[in-house]
Amino acid sequence: MLFNRTGASDAHVCRAFFDELLERCRALPPIRMGVVHPCDPVSLKGALAARDAGLVTPVIVAPRAKIASVAAAAGISLDDLDLVDAPHSHAAAARAVELVRGGEVDALMKGSLHTDELMGAVVREGSGLRTERRISHVFVLDVPSYCKPLLVTDAAINIAPTLAAKRDIAQNAIDLAHALGIARPKLAALSAVETVDAAIPSTIDAAALCKMADRGQITGADVDGPLAFDNAISLEAAKTKGITSSVAGDADILLAPDLEAGNILAKQLVYLAGAEDAGLVLGARAPIVLTSRADGVRARVVSCALAQLFAHRTLEAV
Repeated sequence: MLFNRTGASDAHVCRAFFDELLERCRALPPIRMGVVHPCDPVSLKGALAARDAGLVTPVIVAPRAKIASVAAAAGISLDDLDLVDAPHSHAAAARAVELVRGGEVDALMKGSLHTDELMGAVVREGSGLRTERRISHVFVLDVPSYCKPLLVTDAAINIAPTLAAKRDIAQNAIDLAHALGIARPKLAALSAVETVDAAIPSTIDAAALCKMADRGQITGADVDGPLAFDNAISLEAAKTKGITSSVAGDADILLAPDLEAGNILAKQLVYLAGAEDAGLVLGARAPIVLTSRADGVRARVVSCALAQLFAHRTLEAV
C-alpha cells in the first residue's frame, strides 16, 4: 500500500502524500508520453521536469518552429528530445492519438491547446482510443486538513452524467485509487442530503450506485450514498446525524452529482483549503494528463506520476 491509512481522528495531520508518490515512482521505469502542443513555457517546463524526475520520456508533438521559439525565449534546451512536427494544435492532437494507437507512446499530456481540441481527437469515432468505459477526469488532492489522499470526480469532462455514466466515473476513480495503493477505497456518492428524496435526482442516482455495487456492477470499493459533503469527510458529522456506514466520515473518493459541483468542490479545496492538486483522465486506452492553464510545474509533474503509476498497473494486468 502506498499510503498509511489512519482514522478520521488524525484528519489535521498533513502527510504530503504527493512527495511519497513521487518517491515511489522513482523505482518505476519512465513511460513514453506524448506531450501535445506544449507551446508555452509552463507546459514545456512541466513536461521536462517530469522527464528530469524520471517519470516520463516526453515525445513533443507540436510545430517545430513554434516549439523552438518558445524554448529559446524560456532558455530551455531541446537537445535529445523526441520531436514530432505538426503544423498546428489540431494536427498535433490527431497525431498524438495516432502515436497512442500505434503503441509509440503510453500516455498523453495536454499542452497549451484547448481541452476540447485534445479530447475531441481522443473520442472521435475511429480514433482507436475509445473503450466501452465512459471517459472521465479524477482530481487527486493533498488536503492539509484531511488524513489521506482525496479523489474528486468528475470535475472536468462529464457535465450532467447519467446513472450509467456515473457508474463508469465511479469505476475509473476506483481503478486509480487501486493504482495509488488503496486496496479497498471508500466512495461517497455526494448530494445535498443523506436521505433519498425524489425531488433531488442525485440522491436517487446515489442510492442506485450503492445497489449496483452490491450487485457487482461496480467493483473494488465500498460505496455509500447519498451523503452530504460533511457526512462524507467528517466522522463527527456522520455520528451526529446517526449515519452508520463504513464510508461516512472516512471517504477516499467523492463522486460529485455533476461537473459544476465537482469543479467548485475541487477548486475550493485548492484555493481556500490549501490543497495541492493533480489529475488524470481515464476510460480511454491510455491515461491522459489534462492540466489547467493555471496549473504550475509541480501539478504537472505529479499528474505525470499518476499517469506513470496507472500505465504500469495496466501493463501488469495484461
